[in-house]
Amino acid sequence: MKRSFKRISAIFIIAAILPAASCKKDYTDPSTVRDDLALSSPQAVTGIAVGLQKKYATNRAGTYYNLVAANGFTTFELRLLNVGNLPENQLNTGGGSVDGTNTILLNVWSASNKIVFDANNVISYAQKLTDKGYASGLLAYTSIFKALSIGTMSMFWPEVPEGIGQNVGFIDRKEGFKQAIALLDEAIAAVNANAISPAFLTNIPAGIDIPNTLLALKARYALYIGDYTQALATADKVDLTKKSVFNFDPVFLNPIFETATSTNNVFQPLDSTLGLPVGIQPDLSDKRVPFYTTLNTTIAPRYRINGFGAANLAPIPIYLPGEMLLIKAECYARQHDVDNGLKTLNLVVTKQASADIFGVGAGLPEITGPINENDLLVQIYRNRCIELFMSGLKLEDMRRFDRPLTERKRNLFPYPFAERDNNPNTPKDPDF
Repeated sequence: MKRSFKRISAIFIIAAILPAASCKKDYTDPSTVRDDLALSSPQAVTGIAVGLQKKYATNRAGTYYNLVAANGFTTFELRLLNVGNLPENQLNTGGGSVDGTNTILLNVWSASNKIVFDANNVISYAQKLTDKGYASGLLAYTSIFKALSIGTMSMFWPEVPEGIGQNVGFIDRKEGFKQAIALLDEAIAAVNANAISPAFLTNIPAGIDIPNTLLALKARYALYIGDYTQALATADKVDLTKKSVFNFDPVFLNPIFETATSTNNVFQPLDSTLGLPVGIQPDLSDKRVPFYTTLNTTIAPRYRINGFGAANLAPIPIYLPGEMLLIKAECYARQHDVDNGLKTLNLVVTKQASADIFGVGAGLPEITGPINENDLLVQIYRNRCIELFMSGLKLEDMRRFDRPLTERKRNLFPYPFAERDNNPNTPKDPDF
């Protein structure tokens, strides 16, 4: 039976009455239900865990929409349609125009920290459960959103909170990725030790393949810290025939469609270049361009959102099979194994849409050698930008591949004033 957010909306009431987010990271509030009451049963705690998915994946204030918007404007993926949308206009202008008042960045920051706070409570509860199958599901599902939140902050800011609490300290963003990996490792070990119980799976929204998602995120963040051995080995374990998605329903809509696609008043794709510069723009016959964009020949702008933002109930993948293949290709290349790197890259380049579980396929002829390591890395970067268009991952890739600063409007983001005003440990803003 299909499970959705609406099916467990009664449980959301419990999640909703938990303390509201605060950039002080002190989430206690005497006017709300005490933690010992809110965390009173597996069902109640599961409701809090499901609330993490809602906080991350749905509505304009959630993490995902703001991640895609901030990344997209900064990396030339997106076209701004209305300069009256001030936060978007700041990011679209870039440079010093982006400051601590930007509410898109504030939404990413506050949602991420609130998810980490709630996840800590859920994980602590799960570790005490006697039903180990239910506990492993609860811990692993919750760890996905905590890891995504830490990872998102680590992609956007030079330093990230080392934990939760008033006047919390900060750690380098690379250490943030390592925190996410350690968390995922614990969750993977829990699931390996005790299979997730069917009882738990019936109490969360359908769509997320928990074991494969844990592996995929670990591979992603291991790549980001340059641990190519671990990234390659982990990506190789992900079952590319299995989908893992955020599902939506008539109450909780796809946030890209709800805010941008349906209104045509916030952003649309830049054009068929997908924001890539001359020399690495998509091939004219690359079928991923019409997958991610569609044309409107009567009303501007000409290029419109397609793909995973095309409909109000369109599921959004947490990762794509192509991402795992491209992680493997990059790991080979960076370990100087050009032959296997090219071979693996060609699995993405030649992939037909019919062979991909999400229908993402370039359908191009294979890239033939000889090719040197640097040129191979350029082609891997190019294909990451196309295959993972509007996924929120491009800015991190631009830094890792040492792309020219002229190809992006900022390198890292300033901290929200709401954090700086309440935490004396907030680091200095990056210059660009």
